[in-house]
Order: sequence, then structure tokens, then C-alpha cells
Amino acid sequence: MLFKKKKDTNLNDRPGLVVLNRPTSVVSEQFRTIRTNIQFSMIDETLKTIVVTSAGPSSGKSTVAANLSATMASDDKRVLLVDADLRKPTVHKTFNIRNSDGLTKLLTDRMTKLEDVIYRTHTEGLYLLTSGAIPPNPAELLSSKRMSEVIKEMGQYFDMIIFDMPPVLAVTDAQVLSSKVDGVLFVIPKGEVSKDQVIKSKELLENVKANVLGAVLNKVAKSDDDYYYYYGE
Repeated sequence: MLFKKKKDTNLNDRPGLVVLNRPTSVVSEQFRTIRTNIQFSMIDETLKTIVVTSAGPSSGKSTVAANLSATMASDDKRVLLVDADLRKPTVHKTFNIRNSDGLTKLLTDRMTKLEDVIYRTHTEGLYLLTSGAIPPNPAELLSSKRMSEVIKEMGQYFDMIIFDMPPVLAVTDAQVLSSKVDGVLFVIPKGEVSKDQVIKSKELLENVKANVLGAVLNKVAKSDDDYYYYYGE
């Protein structure tokens, strides 16, 4: 299947994409560690779809999702980063692409095909699906039969699909989609979320029988080049 080729953009203007801008940095090495941990987390089972979420806002979960997607992409592995945050989408800003069409249109217009809305980036193996227009009923769209169909179709063309989701405590969206995917990665910003909030978030995910793979402890320290360190657990 052919996908759109996005316009050339200067990724150096987007400091959040650390693994592309500075592949030899300590931060990039941490993302490679997270990738390895995820790969070994379900060694005897298929792990193809992952939700990335957090307890509350401003956790850095979108940055983690973008960098993890880029880290997992390669010559022989196709990775799709999906902006399933249908309330405050950011993927289109991170990669400087249009957001006129995206997941919302794919879910509401059956005439729309995957190849119509997915972008192929200049990073080998990395593809993007933006959120599209912000709908009035995000949770309903994500819980729909159509969403399950779309996930299944994505799986025919991609080796890994990573969904960037809203925080668990804010809305039910992450819970809804977590019940449809193979695993959930939880982002915890150090010093910015309480233990009770983390426990409550875990309970909400377990209530929908989500498979919580583990957590990324974010914002641990700041290096001289103004990038945050990320550590996988």
C-alpha cells in the first residue's frame, strides 16, 4: 500500500524528537532500552498494538510516544504512530504535517481509506496518522466497532502501532482503547504526580483488563543540552 509522503521538514527545529536529532545521546540510548524491554515483555505472545498514556496532563507522554515510534522504526519494521488524543492532539505539530484529515475521518467516513490519511515520514519505517478534526464524542468513536475494524486493518500493513492517548484520570478515552490493544505503556513524570494518582490510574486500566506493560519514569534529570532523560522500567 502506498502512503502519502510528507513535505520535507527540519526536524532540528523540533527538539522533542531527540532520537532523530541526536541518535547518540544518552536520551536516545534510554529509548532503545525501553524498546528492548517492550520486546522482551511479551516474548511468547504477539505485541503489535500499544497505548501510551499517563495519569494527568503535561507528563510528556506524547513526546515519549513519538520518540519510541521513531526508535522502533527501521528498514525492516513498519511502525505507525497514531494520534488517538482526539481532544488535544499534538502529533501533527511535532512532525509539522497537516491535520485536516486523520483518525476521525477514518472512523466517521467509510469511504476514506488508510492510504488517504497516513503519512510516510523521511525516517525509514516510520508512518503517521494524525487525529483529524476534534469530534464532539471522542470516547464513543474510540469504543466503536469501526475503531476495532481500523485497528485490525492497520495490523495488516504495520508491524507495530503506537497510540498516543489522553491521560487516564482526565477522560475515559485511554481506558476504552486500552481494552482493544495488546499492551499499555504508562508515563510517570517524576515529582509531578502523586502515588495515589498512579495507583488510581492503574486500577482504572485493570478494570478494563488492560495489559500494563510497565512505566516510563520521565523528567528524571535535565542534561546540559536541555533534553530530559527518560528511563524505562
